[in-house]
Amino acid sequence: MSFSFLAQTPAVSTDVTDPLSFWEYGIYFVVAVIITVWVGRTLFRNGRTFLVDAFHGREDMADSVNHLLIVGFYLVNAGFMLLFLSSGARPERPLVVAEHLSWKLGIVVVVLGVMHMLNLLILNGLRTGGMKTPPPSLPPKG
Repeated sequence: MSFSFLAQTPAVSTDVTDPLSFWEYGIYFVVAVIITVWVGRTLFRNGRTFLVDAFHGREDMADSVNHLLIVGFYLVNAGFMLLFLSSGARPERPLVVAEHLSWKLGIVVVVLGVMHMLNLLILNGLRTGGMKTPPPSLPPKG
């Protein structure tokens, strides 16, 4: 049994010297990182209150989940941005760069929005499901 297809690498062009491609990649990367960091910081900062409520006032649990969510958010978005970096075609003029950028950044924003909505739905399910049962009683202090 031969697995020669595993050793094959895709053809990579090493002669990319057109400045428009470099501008496109640079602008895309910088803007996508700025959008991702801004959304991530906003979610982290404002999501804490929601998580504290979802975890019945347990701030330690809410802060822990908030940190885990933001790490996962950044990892998924960084991977997606890197996978989506190449447009596959070289731009011939600045208008094509603008079109590629609007397409790529639009997809990044849509993915960020979908991820945010999924997180809200899951966390709201935790919160409302948790509200049906009372939180466990703690032993009296002292």
